[in-house]
Amino acid sequence: MNQNNLISGYITNQKLDIEKVMSDFTPYLYTILKNRNVVLSNEDIEEIISDVFVAVWKNQERLNWSSEMKPYLVGITRNMMCKKMKKVKFDCDISEFENVLSQTENVEFEVENAEKESLILAELNQMKLEDREIFMLYYYFSRNGKEIALELNISEQKVKSRLFRIRRKLKKALEKRGYQNGTGI
Repeated sequence: MNQNNLISGYITNQKLDIEKVMSDFTPYLYTILKNRNVVLSNEDIEEIISDVFVAVWKNQERLNWSSEMKPYLVGITRNMMCKKMKKVKFDCDISEFENVLSQTENVEFEVENAEKESLILAELNQMKLEDREIFMLYYYFSRNGKEIALELNISEQKVKSRLFRIRRKLKKALEKRGYQNGTGI
């Protein structure tokens, strides 16, 4: 795998070397999907991975070459897996199916979400450990304020105020990078 994992390491003649990206990251993405999921078949997982690489290829001009490749791929993979899970778990009527198709074609949205997630993770890594834990428990593990307070042995009010400050800080960081309103935080 590319030592520094920067997107610039995957650029050849001003174009993304998608074969190198696929070679370096297919096993990684496969492992992520396989470990996080028991519902999807191997064929579904391979389809998701292929869709991820197509999305990156189609939107390569939007990639920030000084950023890391892994967060982009992980973000897009997560979003595509969620869409696939919705299709696998629920019987959709035709109108829902059309909505899913139009969303999958909007790969620009996928790349933007991956970039936002990368920025959020970078900001979180600069925060205090307790703030990172609160954020991760709340947003990634779906714990409520009371559960977090019990787990971290702090007051529920402290959890709420920390979440407020973290969200405000992340919103400012996203706005600084050009993301306005609707950041999802």
